[in-house]
Amino acid sequence: MPRPTKHQPERGDARTRLLEAARDVIRRQGYAATSVDDICREAGVTKGAFFHHFKSKEVLAVAAADFWAETTSALFASAPYHAPEDPLARVLAYVDFRKSIIDGDIAQWTCLVGTMTQEVYGSSYAIRKACANSIFGHAETLEADIAEAMCERKITSDWSAASLARHTQAVLQGAFILAKATGSRDVALESVDHLKRYIELLFQRSNDLHTTNTEPDYIKGRTP
Repeated sequence: MPRPTKHQPERGDARTRLLEAARDVIRRQGYAATSVDDICREAGVTKGAFFHHFKSKEVLAVAAADFWAETTSALFASAPYHAPEDPLARVLAYVDFRKSIIDGDIAQWTCLVGTMTQEVYGSSYAIRKACANSIFGHAETLEADIAEAMCERKITSDWSAASLARHTQAVLQGAFILAKATGSRDVALESVDHLKRYIELLFQRSNDLHTTNTEPDYIKGRTP
């Protein structure tokens, strides 16, 4: 196992390196197929260092899900989709941003917490809960823009900002699964394109229904 030297200094503290290694290895080969040895080898640390920081692979996985949420939150908080003044434009720009980062090797842009959830939802409550917190926590960051877009367009419907925010994540996670199944990003890009169309049509349809239901009779061509 390679060890840091003065010519190859440490890439950060051992705990962070283990979290980064777990993120990368699990996305490449899955949680069940990833061993502690695999993670240590990727991180360039000993098993002693691993067990100094984490009691088990499960404990590491929970911490990795939290680490994923923290680091991806920073990425999305600084992303350009926040720039438009129109809230609906921000929502659509978010979808465009998600599409723009679907590039390169599949393991580099698919979701760590989605990957782990699929494998351990019935066997590890702790990991499942940490993954759910990450996925739903990210969905919540979209709610304010969706709610503002609904308010500006005076939309009242049987769907909510929270439900649409969750739906965006359902589509994205499904797109990742399809990409893994086919070994190609093309089907994921296609799914994201459909997600954008759906949001556009949803707001257009809801706005049309609102207009139909609220226009005065004389505008509709009927007498008062």
